[in-house]
Amino acid sequence: MRYRTALWLACALTLSVSAGYAYGGSQEDPVADALSRDLGITQAEAQDRLAIQAQAQSVVAALPRTGTAGVWLDGGLKVAVTDEATAKAVRDLGAEPVMVRRDQAALDRLVQTVAGHAFPGVTGWGIDPPTNEVEVRVDRSRTSRAFPAIDGVRVVATTSSPVQQSGTVQPGNPWWPGSESNCSVGFPATDSSGGKHFLTAGHCTNDANQAAYGQSGSQNRIGTSNVGGSRTVNAREGDMGVVAVTESGWNLSAAVNTWGSSAVTVTGSVEPIVGQAVCHSGNTSKWQCGEVTAVNQTISYGSVVVEGLATTTACSLGGDSGGAWLAGDKAVGLHSGGASSCSPGGARDQSIFQPVNEALRKWGLTLVTGGGGGDTQAPTAPGNPRATDTTSNSVTLAWDAATDNVGVTGYTVYNGTAVAASGAGTTATVSNLTPDTAYTFTVKATDAAGNASPASAAVQARTKPGDTGGGRTVRSDTDYQIRDYTTVISPLTSTVSGRAATTVKVTVAATHTCQQDLNINLVGPSGTWYSLQRYGGFQCTAFPNPKTFSVANVNENAGGKWTLRIGDNGSGDTGVLDAWSVTL
Repeated sequence: MRYRTALWLACALTLSVSAGYAYGGSQEDPVADALSRDLGITQAEAQDRLAIQAQAQSVVAALPRTGTAGVWLDGGLKVAVTDEATAKAVRDLGAEPVMVRRDQAALDRLVQTVAGHAFPGVTGWGIDPPTNEVEVRVDRSRTSRAFPAIDGVRVVATTSSPVQQSGTVQPGNPWWPGSESNCSVGFPATDSSGGKHFLTAGHCTNDANQAAYGQSGSQNRIGTSNVGGSRTVNAREGDMGVVAVTESGWNLSAAVNTWGSSAVTVTGSVEPIVGQAVCHSGNTSKWQCGEVTAVNQTISYGSVVVEGLATTTACSLGGDSGGAWLAGDKAVGLHSGGASSCSPGGARDQSIFQPVNEALRKWGLTLVTGGGGGDTQAPTAPGNPRATDTTSNSVTLAWDAATDNVGVTGYTVYNGTAVAASGAGTTATVSNLTPDTAYTFTVKATDAAGNASPASAAVQARTKPGDTGGGRTVRSDTDYQIRDYTTVISPLTSTVSGRAATTVKVTVAATHTCQQDLNINLVGPSGTWYSLQRYGGFQCTAFPNPKTFSVANVNENAGGKWTLRIGDNGSGDTGVLDAWSVTL
């Protein structure tokens, strides 16, 4: 049973801050810089806010465990209390008590009542201490059904629903579960015997004993995800999982990748507080910041309901899943999901994270941290960078290893000024490029303290012309019945020469009364499986005929046997696979 505390923060905490106090940042501060960018405040205001938040954590930790019903900030730290004795204890700590009608137990009972009334279209619910109520969010683009009127429950209408987004083990770097699309590294940790691990999202680690890689195409193995099948949760308990780092040469780093700025070294962990300024690092949206809008929330992703999550205003995209969330230089969460948007005018609750301390406690792990003021020497620039292979949409690079006084932990490849690839080895493939186009790449090395080397010499490479003859699409027109609890296996043979594109397109012409019941996978000539669609969802909708899927990170020869597999995991529905094609 998880330990739950409602911790709320609404505005800026008014506490005295001694001159020059900071949360641990430096003159070049990527956290304060990103907060200034994403929250529209000055760099000095961001530094002050981080310092105030560090003090707020100490005040909240000292509050009485009974007699309170949540905390928040509104011109000062306020605490909901239900009796005068608790109110006095709160005043003695320098916070302001606010008398409320419902105690924490009553609010928790309301949460359970709401859970019993949830229906498809209810996307989340949780306690709102400032109003002493439970807030329920209903996506009106999915349902017009009215939520029951319950004393102490407030219904908020929305127009969107959250979704779960999918070298050096460094927070924010990408990793690949088998041949699936990438997730992001959360926080490295060790077990009681010194074994190496990293935390990430549970929906990224749902397959037991799955190989984990540091590069697409099942390359640069890191270790094994969800060892024994007991190191993951993606259910009401939470969205968190563990990857065991077992391959030699992989080091654990406390330096969070900020994608172009100096790394932030993790010094510890904290619980999330509403109103807290937070930033997250992930492989797709890179380095984004915002504010915590709610904690201890229940989120319905459609196929799964997860409790105990925090919502934020920061933006995120698919592929950020499992990435690191920071409050200053403290670990606070693992990325779970969100609106998958970084466009202006996005939803208030754009991104969602799993509190990291719960994951550490569940598996008895110790967070990897680093102190300030240690290693400050940067590695040397990588030598002799060169292009070793090109296709119409990719360039493979290699370089000589850099040196460092402590040890190089990874490399980052830049396409111009944009990060294009990263990993621990001295090779990398940059994909999704435009045919017949010139590119300029450089490489930087980093060490465990986050020190970045100077850029290598520039490498210029041109992708090959793309295929214009229309001969790279292969099709099967054989019909197959799609029946309950069976799997359709439709093979075809390609005679296309050369390598397949790193992103291939699969078009499925089929009819089916419930697409949410279908698991759809593509199997390449190498035997590697590529997930096109996973089954799950509360409502049944007809399969859109035809439907085209884009499969990223493909590492296959174009020629050979390609197989489409459609598994029907529900009952009472019917369908037919009419045809399918793969564009290579």
